[in-house]
Amino acid sequence: METTPYLIVGGGLTADAACGGIREQDGDGRIVVVGDESHAPYSRPPLSKALWKGAGESTIWRDTAELGVELRLGRRIVELDLGRHEARDSKDETYRYDKLLLATGGRPRRLPFGGDGVVYFRTLDDYRRLRGSADAGAHFCVIGGGFIGSEIAAALALSGCRVTMVFPDAGIGARIFPPQLSLALNDYYRDRGVELLPRGSVTGIAARGDGAIVTLGDGRSVQADAIVAGIGMEPSVELATDAGLPVRNGIIVDAYGCVGGREDVFAAGDVARFPLPPFASDMRVEHEDHAKSHGRRVGANMAGARVPYEHLPFFYSDLFDLGYEAVGELDSRVETLSDWTGLTGEATFTYLDSERRPRGVLLWNRFGRLDAARHMILGGEPMLASAGTGAHPAPVG
Repeated sequence: METTPYLIVGGGLTADAACGGIREQDGDGRIVVVGDESHAPYSRPPLSKALWKGAGESTIWRDTAELGVELRLGRRIVELDLGRHEARDSKDETYRYDKLLLATGGRPRRLPFGGDGVVYFRTLDDYRRLRGSADAGAHFCVIGGGFIGSEIAAALALSGCRVTMVFPDAGIGARIFPPQLSLALNDYYRDRGVELLPRGSVTGIAARGDGAIVTLGDGRSVQADAIVAGIGMEPSVELATDAGLPVRNGIIVDAYGCVGGREDVFAAGDVARFPLPPFASDMRVEHEDHAKSHGRRVGANMAGARVPYEHLPFFYSDLFDLGYEAVGELDSRVETLSDWTGLTGEATFTYLDSERRPRGVLLWNRFGRLDAARHMILGGEPMLASAGTGAHPAPVG
């Protein structure tokens, strides 16, 4: 059995970025990537954004193999032997490695009913399945009003489909958006033809002809041709848990991506819980910027760079003609400062901790200000304006 210097478990965007980071330090060391999808690494954000606005699938591929990487696709690692530096996959092939990266990402949370009749949107195959139904003019029931649910509902409506959204909160994006923004989004989506059923708890899904009936806890129901759900993610930590590595809603890593103090086992991307010194805490992030930046830095560290990860990642979204960028921690339960004037205008929302220090910034329809927002958060200076003044941070607004 040949030993590979670098074995990467997971075939997504983080794995691709890690390969790039390794190649910055080691131009020809053997890299093997084992991924459970049958596709080579690709970018996920276009699946709910650009591909619904005319971009072709050719735009999503990461061209990982061009880095001289061996891709073992359509299989998953099922067992690790950290002592022997070995991993076994679902086709019973064993790999021996010097350095191991767990880039296992996460999987969608599932409802306890509905089975395969529900599309839990995450992969290219999910997009293709949804696109086929959309092209046929289906009526969709979208379960969830968060990041994925809001994007998919907008994409389907833009494609001319009838869309009904069901979500448990009062407004779209209510977990991260301030109430005035969240409720204004409700009105905006209705104006764009989307039927909304807020404060709706799904209690059952039953097949009906070629479609299904979605039943809510208050007795309401939705009959739809297709159902898509975006109700959150769970980090894929089973391999780490079984191997005795530290796990707490993610695989715990240090600033270099090392797991459990080991210098031969790393984790990165969605699955990793990493330290964030400005917040004196750790966090786990499930967005593209983090997958790319953390993956690349940890990959470089696998190959000897030894540079800490200090990046504060951002995320973004497109909702019909609206858009936003955000950095840091967004929580609608905390105090915010803003210059909000309306949904279609530009606005900055700054999220404060109990000592009135900025923890997160939402740039609504306002672009090119991420660096200033990040600088303000990392500075950690308390903000003196009261929440009702409409004040916002001068460097960002």
